[in-house]
Amino acid sequence: MAEHVLAIDQGTTSTRAIVFTARGRERSRAQAELTQHYPGPGWVEHDAEEIWQATLDVTRQAMAGAGLAACDIAGIGITNQRETTILWDRATGRPVAPAIVWQDRRTAERCAALAAEGAEPMVRARTGLLLDPYFSATKIAWLLDRTEGLRARAERGEIAFGTVDCFLLWRLTGGRVHATDATNAARTLLFDIHRQDWDDELLRLFGVPRAMLPAVHDCAHAFGTTDPALFGGAIAVRGMAGDQQAATIGQACVRPGMIKSTYGTGCFMLLNTGDHPVVSQNRLLTTVAYRLDGRATYALEGSIFVAGAAVQWLRDGLRLIASAGQTEQLAHAAAPERSVYLVPAFTGLGAPYWDADARGAILGLTRDTGIADIVRAALEAVCFQTRDLLEAMTADGAAPPTNLRVDGGMTANDWAMQFLADMLAVPVERPAVTETTALGAAALAGIGAGIIPGLDALETFWHLDRRYEPAMATPERDRRYAGWKDAVSRVRTRA
Repeated sequence: MAEHVLAIDQGTTSTRAIVFTARGRERSRAQAELTQHYPGPGWVEHDAEEIWQATLDVTRQAMAGAGLAACDIAGIGITNQRETTILWDRATGRPVAPAIVWQDRRTAERCAALAAEGAEPMVRARTGLLLDPYFSATKIAWLLDRTEGLRARAERGEIAFGTVDCFLLWRLTGGRVHATDATNAARTLLFDIHRQDWDDELLRLFGVPRAMLPAVHDCAHAFGTTDPALFGGAIAVRGMAGDQQAATIGQACVRPGMIKSTYGTGCFMLLNTGDHPVVSQNRLLTTVAYRLDGRATYALEGSIFVAGAAVQWLRDGLRLIASAGQTEQLAHAAAPERSVYLVPAFTGLGAPYWDADARGAILGLTRDTGIADIVRAALEAVCFQTRDLLEAMTADGAAPPTNLRVDGGMTANDWAMQFLADMLAVPVERPAVTETTALGAAALAGIGAGIIPGLDALETFWHLDRRYEPAMATPERDRRYAGWKDAVSRVRTRA
């Protein structure tokens, strides 16, 4: 019996494949960077064909690195950057336009117009989401309306829509399967999270033909099998979840009240609320954490658009650093008494502000401000934004957490994680396996394959690497956070 699972983790800046054992131990991995395209202010695009080719390459490399053939893989789990929108020709499988990335803000005016028309209460009641260009629906409509003849083709059923998971499944199965899972469907603004189905009134509101949409399944499901020519034999695709939901599973946050925060391109905090979808009064999102055996588990989510992307900007945009690893040393070197704040609203502000038109700023500059101060401010901004989310969750009635489980690339920075604990006044726990997004996708595939008995088994996979205890005095913590709130107020365009 095959005892390995393979996770495809297609993220915003890279594509990875990782082979795990049925006990959650990593055997091998491969990774490829993903080109970012910025064709206009606030616009972000990817090449879906590049995503597909990278997926093929890293999957083959990971299998080879583990010395495994297709028959040794019990299942594939797919996890993906959510909300990113791809349209493709059903006959050829080829994308008909660039993929519009979740960070893209080109449909901000359309979202504002719908809100002005009074559509948001209905949208929020059914989807748990806000009217924001972050989500897929207005991206789909934008593509249909900007490409001649595309809307008519979509209405005839010739054009398919999918988030990245769905597109990869289509290509992996040779065009035989057009499907997604409930967590990705829940991020489109088209899916009723209570009825667990596409909503006709939402489809009419956003102008999206139903013929474009995929089938929606549980996160652990027999989605289909790969074309045997791709990997030397057919492999079953048995698991699927959006990246933040997969990380929630990988962090074993499978009981109500458990909370995790992932630090990748953006930052995403999810609080497991069980079978009860909590309606936020503080502009957080109500979303599907996972769906198994036809039963949805819900989460309260706060989404920050820029976390690790700020460090990438320091490296590639400003060229202040040569690698992300330098940020820890520079943060230590910065003078703590300097009050420099970086508000990384490069593509607007996410939760709890939801200001699509806000733009970034660096405040508190003096003649002696240096590179170290700006680097430290970028790291601090991630922690300040996390406190924004935690305070919103607490205001919504969530009990103060006893700890926060963290994952993602930024968690390797010990300085940042200690500052996070200080700013939240909550212990921060980093697991031994920080690739929890891929681990969660692999776990879903293992559950689907029957080699992992269920979610309860995941708690035995989770092991602590390091715990960061709060050490900052309360007056200093509050002073620094007050400075952040003032900085944010200076870039916001709406109250």
